[in-house]
Amino acid sequence: MPRVISTVVSDLGGVLTTPLADAFAAYERDAGVPLSEFWTALGAIAERTGANPMFELETARLTEREFTEALSAQLSGQLGRAVAVGDFSARWFAHLHANEPMLRLMRSLAQRGYRMGLLTNNVREWEPLWRPRLGIDAIFSVIVDSGFVGMRKPDPAIYTLTEQRLGVPGAEILFVDDVEANVEAARAAGWSAVRFDDNAQAIPEIEALLARVGRADPDARRADPDDQFSDPSRSQQ
Repeated sequence: MPRVISTVVSDLGGVLTTPLADAFAAYERDAGVPLSEFWTALGAIAERTGANPMFELETARLTEREFTEALSAQLSGQLGRAVAVGDFSARWFAHLHANEPMLRLMRSLAQRGYRMGLLTNNVREWEPLWRPRLGIDAIFSVIVDSGFVGMRKPDPAIYTLTEQRLGVPGAEILFVDDVEANVEAARAAGWSAVRFDDNAQAIPEIEALLARVGRADPDARRADPDDQFSDPSRSQQ
């Protein structure tokens, strides 16, 4: 049977927003702390604790306050002066903006009848800063946020959870992400995937891929009581 796509799942940061590298560079200028020092500090904390603090933050095993306190202390020791990063999220989001062309595409796909999902590695405390700002709920019917589900891409389990919450098999999903490891994990799960580099590359690639395949109606499947994806609540049990 020819492959069909019923569902589009997008990453958030760097896909539906302006590039993360731009926000990091702006933060570096504002805070006066070289990014190389941030990466060194994160590595030192990981070596000391046995866990990457950013990954722990994105799965809510560390609170934002615990993360910023640990990072501030490590940076202060490295630089020999007091460094406070408690305002990181405010500074970060001040320089992270909506990627309007990609958001327009996602709205268009929703209007064309695709089921829409968002799969993001994110920080629990940051949700109020991005969710209303980008109009996410008007586009995506399912949001899987690492900060609330306790797992993060590219863990295969988060792709399985996303399928269950969407109520569709992976073979019907097209995924868009700007991180190669996350794209490869999606393909390993049986999803189609497009690696986002920029709008000029990704938007035509997404449209071309969807044009090559049929579009399944995910709601039609829900009428089949024998289909494991006909009811998302059943598929999570």
